[in-house]
Amino acid sequence: MPLGISAKCAAIAPSATLAMDARAKELKQAGVNVIGFAAGEPDFETPAPIRQAMKDAMDMGMTRYTPVGGTLELRRAIAARLKEDHGLEYGMDEILVSNGAKHSLYTAFQTILDPGDEVIVDKPCWVSYPEMIRMAGGVPVFLDCPEEQGFLPSMRDLEALVSPRTKAFILNTPSNPNGCMWSEAQLRELAALAVQYDFYIVADEIYEKLVYSGERHFSIATFGPEVKARTILINGVSKTYAMTGFRIGYTAAPRDIIRGMNNYQSQSTSSPNAAAQHAAAVALSMPQDCVEEMRAAFEKRRDRLVELINAIPGLSCRKPHGAFYVMMNIRGITGKRHRDTVLTDSVVIAETLLDRAHVALVPGAAFLDEGFCRLSYATSMENIEEGMRRIADFVKELE
Repeated sequence: MPLGISAKCAAIAPSATLAMDARAKELKQAGVNVIGFAAGEPDFETPAPIRQAMKDAMDMGMTRYTPVGGTLELRRAIAARLKEDHGLEYGMDEILVSNGAKHSLYTAFQTILDPGDEVIVDKPCWVSYPEMIRMAGGVPVFLDCPEEQGFLPSMRDLEALVSPRTKAFILNTPSNPNGCMWSEAQLRELAALAVQYDFYIVADEIYEKLVYSGERHFSIATFGPEVKARTILINGVSKTYAMTGFRIGYTAAPRDIIRGMNNYQSQSTSSPNAAAQHAAAVALSMPQDCVEEMRAAFEKRRDRLVELINAIPGLSCRKPHGAFYVMMNIRGITGKRHRDTVLTDSVVIAETLLDRAHVALVPGAAFLDEGFCRLSYATSMENIEEGMRRIADFVKELE
C-alpha cells in the first residue's frame, strides 16, 4: 500500500479565513503595511481582571490535568451565566468545556453523526461548518439565503430540505459571515420544525453578546422543553471577552450528548487548559461592563464601515445586526480589469487587493457565496478609514 495522507484528509479544505490572515501577517513581517479585515478576532486587550486571573491560576497551582469536561468552577460559572442571561437551567452533567467553541462544534458533530447523516446548513456560512460535518462522516445540505432576503432563510425552503436522513440544523445567529440575526418568529418556526421532524439544532451562539441597533438575541433553547431537548448549545469566551488565545469553549446539551462528547474528548484531547479555565470562570462571573464597552465600540465601527462601503461606486452592503462582519457586494466590480488582471471572482479580487492595495479581506467563495467579500470590523477606526480609502482608490483604477 502506498504511503501518503488518507483520502478523507485530502478531501478537507483548509480554512480560507485563517489562510488569508496568515498571508497578511507574512506581508506585515516583511515590512508591508497591511490593513487586515480578514481575522475574526477582537482587537481589544483582554480585560485586566481576566489577565490577572490567568496569572493567579499559576500561583494557585492550576498546572495539572482537570476533569475531561472541565472544572466544576467553570461549569458552575457557565450554568450561572446561562441562567442569568436566558433563564436556562443546566446541570453539571449537561455542560462540557472544550478547547474553544470550534472544538466544541467538532466534537458535537463527531458525537451525533453517523455516515450519511445530513446536516442542513444555511449559506453563506462559516467556512468550517461543511468541513466539520464531512470530517464526521455527515453530508452538508445547503439552504440558500440570498442577500435579497437579508441572508435569512425561507422556512418553506428549509422544510423542503428536511429528509429522513436529516440529523441536525446549524443555527448561527448572529451570523458569521454576514452579521444577520434571526427574529423571534423565525426561531419559533425553526423550533417547531425540529420538534415535528425530530432533528437537533446545533446553536452556535458565539456572537450572542455582539448585537446592535436595539436588536435582541434569543436563545432557541428557551422555547420549551421539547426544543431544549433537541438543542446543542455552543458558546465560548473568545469573542465576548477578547480571549481568542485562551481556547475555551463549551457545550450545553442533554446529558446523553454531553456524556458522548466527554467520551470522545477523553480519547482525543483530554481536558482543556487548566489556568485558562479559571480565567474563563472569572470572565463569566465578573461584572460585565467590559462586554458593553466592546459592543458599543463595535457598533460605531460597523456604522462607519457600512457608510464607507456604500459610498464607493460598484460596492455595497447591508447593515448587519450582530457579530463583527460585513458582507460586501462586489458584483459591480467583478469582471473589470485592474492593470493586467481581470477580476473574475471574489478570490481574484481578494488576492489582488492584498497584493496591490495591501488590504486583507476574505473572498465570499470561502463562505459559499460568490459575488461578495467579507470584511471584519474587529479592527481600529483608523484602520477602517485607511483600509476603505485604499479600496476606494483601487476601485477608481479599474477599467
